[in-house]
Amino acid sequence: MTRAVARSHPNIALVKYWGKQDEQLILPAAGSLSLTIDAFPTTTEVTLDSGATEDTFSLNGIPGAVGQTARVSALLDIVREAAGVSTFAHVDSVSEIPTDAGLASSAAGFSALAAAAAAAYGLDLDPRALSRLARRGSGSASRSVIPGLAVWHAGNDEESFAEPVDGPDVRMVIVTLSTGAKPVSSREAMRICMLTSPYYSAWVDSTKWTLEGALEACKDNDFTRLGRITELHANRMHALIQSADPPIRYLTPQSVAVFDAVAQLRQEGRNCYATADAGPNVVVLTTPDDADRVARHLAGFGQTRVVGAGLGAAVIERGVAS
Repeated sequence: MTRAVARSHPNIALVKYWGKQDEQLILPAAGSLSLTIDAFPTTTEVTLDSGATEDTFSLNGIPGAVGQTARVSALLDIVREAAGVSTFAHVDSVSEIPTDAGLASSAAGFSALAAAAAAAYGLDLDPRALSRLARRGSGSASRSVIPGLAVWHAGNDEESFAEPVDGPDVRMVIVTLSTGAKPVSSREAMRICMLTSPYYSAWVDSTKWTLEGALEACKDNDFTRLGRITELHANRMHALIQSADPPIRYLTPQSVAVFDAVAQLRQEGRNCYATADAGPNVVVLTTPDDADRVARHLAGFGQTRVVGAGLGAAVIERGVAS
């Protein structure tokens, strides 16, 4: 049985992805910018089995729920169609990041799956094609294919992929406040915002020019401008989410307290800016010089970890299963 193993890391968005222009192809309403980090990897093994009558999926040794397995099979169907192969597969993933806690577990998971599946089924994909494939599993997974800073372009199916961006040398301090599953998935919350928020169209328009500003800051190696954009865009995203009907609130009082503590650190001369994806946990964009001090200061709120730019999705083993 042909098998392949791939590893990928989550990414943290600086300019957020929130909303699709096409649900089936997972095309974003606007582009985004992220940092693939060097922590919390997902390692995924895909093993083809000519005797299997359906795909199977396990996460950390536990059989996947019906919905999880269906999403895995949907991506495998795309790979099988491209490869001209109908064989089902066993997919086994090990993730070091809490699932559904707003720490980009789906980005790491589906980018690792895309890389392993492409290799197992014999597809030779360049980074652009692999990014497009990973996007079909989870939009943010398109960015985890790319190491370090990555921009994910909006557009049609051919145009919507992620690619590397040069920028300042940054660190992130991850402040883990909760590892529990969030009450509303990102996918469902996006849909609700698109359908019910009166501010959604303004969000899309502002994200487009916000991304332009962030890319200019990267080009100019301007950490301060990039940091200000990062924090502002996070606040705008969470304001949008709370404007949905019914309102959705991911940030907790403790999350807001971390944002306030980061603002206080800036007043004291530290280079740091807070952001948060769809969950209560807060990530602080900072510089190599200030990272350890920021982490120590925020340790009272929860577990802190300093991370840097990480590798993109990569195949680490391939061959025939014993």
